[in-house]
Amino acid sequence: MSEPSSQKAFPVSWEQFHRDARALSWRLSGDRGFEAIVCITRGGLVPALIIARELGIRLIDTVCIASYHDYKEQGAAQILKGVGPEVAALTADGGTRILLIDDLVDTGKTARLVRDMLPKAHFATVYAKPMGRPLVDTFVTEVSQDTWIYFPWDLGLSFQPPIRDGHPG
Repeated sequence: MSEPSSQKAFPVSWEQFHRDARALSWRLSGDRGFEAIVCITRGGLVPALIIARELGIRLIDTVCIASYHDYKEQGAAQILKGVGPEVAALTADGGTRILLIDDLVDTGKTARLVRDMLPKAHFATVYAKPMGRPLVDTFVTEVSQDTWIYFPWDLGLSFQPPIRDGHPG
């Protein structure tokens, strides 16, 4: 998905992302029997860290999939790395004890690839868009399909001139 000027912008600060990832942890808490987290890189790394801490899960693995190129253009998804042997050992039943984590489900391309790998894993994302939402079991915030989320790791901190000086921000 490209970022046309008609898209809505949703900038997310570190503080907000941390709150949202902790809210996802609350939704995932309870006696669900998760033994491992598989995060989808790169966006799933930060929420996986927060959720692993909050839920006390120590076995964490990555699935590396590239679908966004130059940060704004979504192309064909490519699997760069699957799950390791320790997590693969938990997949005899399709992965029911595995928690899949990503920052966002957008069109569902990446989600479908991971669902094929771990069909019974519990899939959780911090944010969900309508096209990908049916592929996710748990999420915190739904945003419209035409919203571009600016994650804190994609933003830099810089001085912003005051609005009174004629700068819109």
